[in-house]
Amino acid sequence: MAEKEHHNKKFYHLTRLERLAQLKAEMHLSEADMAVLSGEKSLSPVEADHMIENVIGTFSLPMGIARYFRVNGREIPIPMVVEEPSIVAGASFMARLSLGTGGFFAHTTAPEMIGQVQVLDLEDLSSARMKLLAVKESLLAEAAKVDPLLKELGGGPKDLEVRLISESPIGPFLVVHLIVDVRDAMGANAINTAVERLTHRVEEITGGRVLLRILSNLADRRLARARVTILKNDLAFDGFTGKDVRDGIIAAWAFARADPYRAATHNKGIMNGIDPVVIATGNDWRAVEAGAHAYAARNGRYTSLSTWEKDANGDLAGTLEMPLAVGTIGGATRVHPAAQANLRLMGIDSASELAQVIVSVGLAQNLAALRALATEGIQRGHMGLHARQVAIAAGAKGDQINQLAEKLVQEKAIRIDRASVILKEWRN
Repeated sequence: MAEKEHHNKKFYHLTRLERLAQLKAEMHLSEADMAVLSGEKSLSPVEADHMIENVIGTFSLPMGIARYFRVNGREIPIPMVVEEPSIVAGASFMARLSLGTGGFFAHTTAPEMIGQVQVLDLEDLSSARMKLLAVKESLLAEAAKVDPLLKELGGGPKDLEVRLISESPIGPFLVVHLIVDVRDAMGANAINTAVERLTHRVEEITGGRVLLRILSNLADRRLARARVTILKNDLAFDGFTGKDVRDGIIAAWAFARADPYRAATHNKGIMNGIDPVVIATGNDWRAVEAGAHAYAARNGRYTSLSTWEKDANGDLAGTLEMPLAVGTIGGATRVHPAAQANLRLMGIDSASELAQVIVSVGLAQNLAALRALATEGIQRGHMGLHARQVAIAAGAKGDQINQLAEKLVQEKAIRIDRASVILKEWRN
């Protein structure tokens, strides 16, 4: 599905209704899906009341579509739920640059999650560990009883590990890791139920006391990886040569690789692309964030999740590897109508494919930020888009919004106080 034009206009020049009409035609969406995607019929207060406690209503965020994404040879419109300007535009532009080399190529490891069982009050930790490992198969069989269907689908408990925590504020203790293949689910409920089922057996075998039984959000066995190559000549713009832009991006990445202060903001730029798609599909963005940042510090020092380098042809090559525990069944993904519509919009059937798309968007968003930082500065494009929000906050209506935003950008004074003064002058 190549980028089409509607009345000779690009997607971002279309009206909101024209964009919806184009997506409907491209992706063969139903009228029911269109009603949900447009916001006319999304999560109702009644539905929300069954999702969390003390519900009084719902809260909306803008949902945009990132264009030009080709992931593993398939072109996909990407729904992004986010309030920050420039994210959708930046991801789309980087995706367009990637088309010269075939787009993004991504893969995932097995959807294996970790459940942890904390065992306290042990006299001989090494002996207790050996006792547990000796009956590993029995413990796995017990855990498998929680969800027989999962095992029929090829998932279920796969392994059991026992770790010895030798130093902690309460002294040494054991941690049992139950490894479960959760297939197309995010897996939290399956994991938590399985480790709770093992409590009595673990206490019987070790003579200890089980306290915590909970999944780990450091899903380092469930990784998503993406790579992209951008032709050096395609990086050139305005007065910047392709070589200068390429080298600037690599130098900016090197800063993040070496310095945790920079790495935190660098990785936030990656999550600017990751989180909006995770949210749009009803997945747990807080779990994904926790896993990503823990993984970035897995070697004892917080560093960049991505890598950018020059390949043998002199082009820019980027890779991103991170834990990505997302699902296409269960939880909010199953009950939120917009999450289901967005999965259909992308044509996604499996959690693995969803993770491949999400990690590709994260890599694109990272590139957008690095390109801006290494050339014109992050504020030029971002503040141009931010100016519209300032104009609205100052009270601009209708056509005034874009007119006021343009004037604020020209003056390089994107502030509410200045916007209010200009509006007052216009009204007088």
